[in-house]
Amino acid sequence: MILEISSLQKVYGGRTVVNISDLQINAGETIGIVGNNGAGKTTLFRMLLDLIRPDQGQILSKGSTVINDDQWKEYTASYLDEGYLIDYLTSEEYFIFIGSLHKMSVAHVMDYLKQFHEFFNDEILGKGKYIRDFSKGNQNKIGIAAALMQAPELLVLDEPFANLDPTTQIRLRTLIKSLKQEYNMTTLISSHDLNHVTDVCDRIILMEKGLIIKDLRTNENTLRELEEYFSG
Repeated sequence: MILEISSLQKVYGGRTVVNISDLQINAGETIGIVGNNGAGKTTLFRMLLDLIRPDQGQILSKGSTVINDDQWKEYTASYLDEGYLIDYLTSEEYFIFIGSLHKMSVAHVMDYLKQFHEFFNDEILGKGKYIRDFSKGNQNKIGIAAALMQAPELLVLDEPFANLDPTTQIRLRTLIKSLKQEYNMTTLISSHDLNHVTDVCDRIILMEKGLIIKDLRTNENTLRELEEYFSG
């Protein structure tokens, strides 16, 4: 068990935006979190990463609370939005900086980036552009590649397919699947794209107004079941 959530609540302006009584996530699972805007997906992720504090309840990562124990940071990586990036750096400068945090040499960083050649689609490296001048989709690519640099046991991605062109979406799906096979990494993915999450995830958690409505093991019927729910 890598994550255990119990009696978790977050309230903003008198409105409960997350209300999860019990949720357990096993090591090696790829989990899709789906729901309409306001479902509580991003708020949940921000509590998992101790970016905001819950009003009630707790989150345990490998048995220790994320609030009181920093050990989870050693094996957890995330990319939630472009706020994670240092936008006045070029992509190379940013990757080298992130690599230095993980004691990687410049040569090691450049070698690491070779595996993302197709994913980057010749749009990221060697352009001499500041990160702020890249499109949202290319900023996503930079953030995801940087998050993977520490070879995390737990990866948290908020809307990773957003703003990516169809080719890159497919390449990201392939990348997520290969990382699961190679590293048995636990991955949490929020997304509005039901096709992508049902394709890459072992399990889908459907949230609505902060509550978990469904917790499904993916099979050939999962996409249809989710589409029926959202179209109803």
